[in-house]
Amino acid sequence: MYKRILVPTDGSAVSENAVAAAIDFARACGGEIVALSVAMPQPAMQSAEAAMVIDAGLEIDVLLEEAKAQVAAVCARARKAGVTCTERVELSMDPGKVIVGTAREQACDLIFMGSHGRRGLSRLLAGSVTQAVLAYAPVPVMVLRPVPDDERAQGFARPCPAEHSTR
Repeated sequence: MYKRILVPTDGSAVSENAVAAAIDFARACGGEIVALSVAMPQPAMQSAEAAMVIDAGLEIDVLLEEAKAQVAAVCARARKAGVTCTERVELSMDPGKVIVGTAREQACDLIFMGSHGRRGLSRLLAGSVTQAVLAYAPVPVMVLRPVPDDERAQGFARPCPAEHSTR
């Protein structure tokens, strides 16, 4: 059914939740993981009060190293669980476009990703990578949101994907 699962990660707690669920799902379905991290350089902000020269190459190198560490950590977890994993790192100002493009290029048949669940003005100001992926993805997208504190306190857990087979 789902054999090649794309898992974009930014190292946040929300994406870590999606990574864990994707690994469990891949193991249950006999699938493999494509771990992706998009290093996104921040636009330079110039100030009239101070002149500052920033080495953009150094910033990019640091961002790429951080992205490599994130996908390496995902693949280490996947391999420990017995799941094959491929590492992908990209540099882009548009992570949503890269995620959709990677799903196509890597012949993925499912995308697992976290969403911060922003609403209202913060969503408009921050934009939504998840929304862009949902709009343009060539395959189904499984979106995992943060677990609310009240549910976490009550000990709610995600059911295992294998428990919901349609036999």
